[in-house]
Amino acid sequence: MSGLRLGYGTNGFASHRLDDALDVIAGLGYDGVALTLDHAHLDPFAADLPGRTSAVAARLGRLGLGVVVETGARYLLDPWRKHQPTLLSAEPVARVDFLRRAVRVAADLGAECVSFWSGVKEPGLADETAWQRLRDGVSAVLEEATERGVRLALEPEPGHFVQHLDQALRLRHDLGSPELLGITLDVGHCVAVEPVDAAECVRRAGALLFNVQLDDMLPGVHEHLEFGAGELDLTATLAALTGIGYTGLAAVELPRHSHAAPEVARRSLAALRAAEWTGDAERRIAADPASVRTLFPAAGRKAGRAPLHPETDPQGLVHGTRDDEARGRLLAALARALPPEDLAKEVGELYRYGDGAERRGVLRNLHRLPTGDPEYSVVRDTGLRLVEDALRANDTGLVAAALGPFAAAHLDAHSWRHGVLKCLFVGVPVAAVAGLAERTDDELVRMVTDYVAERKAAGRDVPPDADAILQEAGQ
Repeated sequence: MSGLRLGYGTNGFASHRLDDALDVIAGLGYDGVALTLDHAHLDPFAADLPGRTSAVAARLGRLGLGVVVETGARYLLDPWRKHQPTLLSAEPVARVDFLRRAVRVAADLGAECVSFWSGVKEPGLADETAWQRLRDGVSAVLEEATERGVRLALEPEPGHFVQHLDQALRLRHDLGSPELLGITLDVGHCVAVEPVDAAECVRRAGALLFNVQLDDMLPGVHEHLEFGAGELDLTATLAALTGIGYTGLAAVELPRHSHAAPEVARRSLAALRAAEWTGDAERRIAADPASVRTLFPAAGRKAGRAPLHPETDPQGLVHGTRDDEARGRLLAALARALPPEDLAKEVGELYRYGDGAERRGVLRNLHRLPTGDPEYSVVRDTGLRLVEDALRANDTGLVAAALGPFAAAHLDAHSWRHGVLKCLFVGVPVAAVAGLAERTDDELVRMVTDYVAERKAAGRDVPPDADAILQEAGQ
């Protein structure tokens, strides 16, 4: 395994007392916390701050938790205006004072860094003025950080003056590249606003990456989501962190999930462990392709067997399961490591000797193999034999997996039509059939019409999917 140090943000435990939140986070198996200084937890303006900080430091030590200090509390400085003032404000004194306090708290906690952001530029404020205010503010905080030996990490934040990694790196350069100033990277932000993916952002930050926040997002939308709900490639992102030798905390950042914090934290850790294992398995296959023979069967135990979309697809027939997804990455890694003949043989044996879940994992991911390349015609032919074998079975999982994108692209019309009819017979939702709208033809409509007529003549119910196919075809 990669050995990344995984943490969880206390702003995702806003309904818990801090001591209780730390207990839960440690109890779940996390390695550290991203501690947001705020009213509800460790208040940097409390009269008993030194004593409370000492107590928190002792508790972190007993629990074996590392810590980074986060400074994104919403109404800590102004009860009327969220996140105000900022380093860009005309009167930034309160923000600078707060960040200096955060540095002192971090020193007393033995924290790995203090994370902060630029703030939003107010309308009408010139970029040059905003940049100068930001430089002045960071310089003032750096004085405190230097005195205390605490690292600072600037976070690019969507919608803020500094929202891109390149801007954060530019600021560091403009300040003379101080050793104690680095980067906080929220990998979800990379999905939302960066021109490259999160893994590439990690590599670009490199040794300047002091702090990592983990969450999922959708492009153009600054909303922290649980893993799998957005477009983050979590496995590739964690692999990139391992690849640059990152040793800091990588903490889950879900500030709007406090209502179900323990369960969300549990699910998040399971997703992270699965992604870590998958990335490690990919690397092992690249070095030794034969290792797929033991890694492929292990995917269910290591990556989990839950459906990817349990609310709408509880059996995983349409979108697949977590182990299907992991096995797809292993097949893709295998395809990169082997020549066509060897790849075809290995894929065929993974299916032949696998259990139902392993066979399903092969079928559902055949499209991830280079079957469109003429050089890989032997792989395509193997895939077609496996699909045809699965369509002779009555296992709904195999039938659904067999009619994925690979079959849509390569299965002959006769076999494909009978595969769709097989779905109606065994109860596989036709939503699992890739390319249904594009490949539906008059012959399929005739076959489904006959099937419906036979069901009605026998006094049996007609599956809604059959009527849906006919309605879509205008029948």
